Amino acid sequence: MEYVFEKIQVPNKHSFISREIQLAERLPKIHSHKNFELNYIVSGSGRRIVGDNISSFERGDLVLLGPEVPHSWEILECQKNTLPSCITTHFYENIISSDFFNIPELEDVENLLKRANRGISFKGSKIKRIRAKLERLAKLEGLESYIELLNVFNDLLQVETFEYLASAIDLPEKFTKDLDRINNVYEYVFLNIEEGVKLEDVADLLHMAPGSFCRYFKKKTNRTFTQYVKGVRIGIAAKMLIETEKSITQICYDSGYNNLANFNHYFKSLMNKTPSEYRKNFR
Repeated sequence: MEYVFEKIQVPNKHSFISREIQLAERLPKIHSHKNFELNYIVSGSGRRIVGDNISSFERGDLVLLGPEVPHSWEILECQKNTLPSCITTHFYENIISSDFFNIPELEDVENLLKRANRGISFKGSKIKRIRAKLERLAKLEGLESYIELLNVFNDLLQVETFEYLASAIDLPEKFTKDLDRINNVYEYVFLNIEEGVKLEDVADLLHMAPGSFCRYFKKKTNRTFTQYVKGVRIGIAAKMLIETEKSITQICYDSGYNNLANFNHYFKSLMNKTPSEYRKNFR
């Protein structure tokens, strides 16, 4: 079974990101990331893979996944024109080791997150109430969003019917080796994105020739290395649009682009909004 590794871009000064997305936008291959994931199916059905579990999913399914749990949601072929969607919340894997969570009142939440390494599927009538809160969560910002996330955790603890989807995760040696290598690449890019990322240098990290590295990275992440670097640059630009008063032209150059037209085009292709439209959403 082939895995790919995904890097979730959580905005700066945030501990999580929640959004409604189309299932067709998700990676078609089995993938893994360092973040926790809470996934609610708004519409559609298909096949779900979590660890060593293969089962079906449908509208109303709610699943909590721990860090590095391999998973995939695959829509049925006949539904690919109907754009089924889900509300997905990703939050940092170290959230339960933070000082904020190290209090008695959140002990049950901490235990819930620890159990998520097998994938937890929640059932029952209380899911509708959680859906409403997830819909609000995707639209909130700042402290209100964190309070709503805690409300979601509280409701999850009240759900009496649930099942573990996978056996305890025991990742094969090859998987963990690839994971460490890909994470080294991610770290290098984030540390050097402003000064400039050189293909030769990042290939040297993995003791590969540039061509071999590019093929390896594409196979393991389902995107080219160039696409990944561009995505990181757009993520940096998005943060500056929200957090600074810099002009869009200045942000274009500060995020590593030399051409404003190319910057605007690629930003819109990834974020579904122009830079100015994106900034207005946070004003």
